[in-house]
Amino acid sequence: MTRGTVIRDRAVSVDPGGVALASGRRVEAGYLVLASGSSYVYPAKPDADTADAALDDLRRTHKELAGAERVLIAGAGPVGLELAGEIKEVWPGKRVTVVDPVERLLPGFQPELRHDLHRQLDELDVRLLLGTRLAAPPATPSGRAEEFTVTTTGGEAITADIWFRAHGVRVNSEYLADGRLTTRTAQGEVPVSETLNVRGHDHVYAIGDLTDVAEAKRAGHAMKHAEVVAENILAQLRGERPPAVYRPSPEPMILLPLGPRGGVGQMPMEDGPSVLPAPAVAEYKGADLFTGRFAELFGTAG
Repeated sequence: MTRGTVIRDRAVSVDPGGVALASGRRVEAGYLVLASGSSYVYPAKPDADTADAALDDLRRTHKELAGAERVLIAGAGPVGLELAGEIKEVWPGKRVTVVDPVERLLPGFQPELRHDLHRQLDELDVRLLLGTRLAAPPATPSGRAEEFTVTTTGGEAITADIWFRAHGVRVNSEYLADGRLTTRTAQGEVPVSETLNVRGHDHVYAIGDLTDVAEAKRAGHAMKHAEVVAENILAQLRGERPPAVYRPSPEPMILLPLGPRGGVGQMPMEDGPSVLPAPAVAEYKGADLFTGRFAELFGTAG
């Protein structure tokens, strides 16, 4: 950032004039953007606060996973299915079981997409147990290789060598709990207007998973939020009214890779939702999980 400053700290409170940090420092601001996102269980999102520590965690988990032959994934949403696909790409011989209480994969998406998803999972030999849940989580810590047996609520016993939890997203909004800026929803989200202003404040914005926008929490949506907010702040700095509004698509969108070559996707189009073939999903996301896009954005591409 040639015209900015990066501060590594934690926000503990926000008010219309600035941010109070855990270190005791206060940052005054003419414009505020809340972009604290959400937390998810490891390894979908890292537990560590630094890149080096996160890499150490991933290497340790990779080693544990490499020595396990039977893998259990609790959760058949996009996170769990992507993880299953990545495991099968590297270790096609591992036995992967995915358990979820939902009756259908990706409800609300086109039947063509869901049919293709089942077909690809069958070809990968990923075992799906839908409409049931684990009666109790394994005693073994998630991501640790150690044989265990669990039972589903349907009475089926599953023996595996390692497991991962792939459910349980939590909005990162504890620093707003004092109500000095806004009142959060019951889910911990921030109420925003169509311009993505935090309601009641024309100079405070929120983007991404933190917002109460009625749509699935996806990285693609957060990037569109950011474009709207950037345009509006620039207009305000010029003394103009914020022109950009954000309207969620009436059709859900998703890019769900199953390894670097497979996967399913759906994008909203003018004439209705479009289901993407696996090669397109791989090109857009699966090949590098967007890492190339963000390396270019942050100027770190080699």
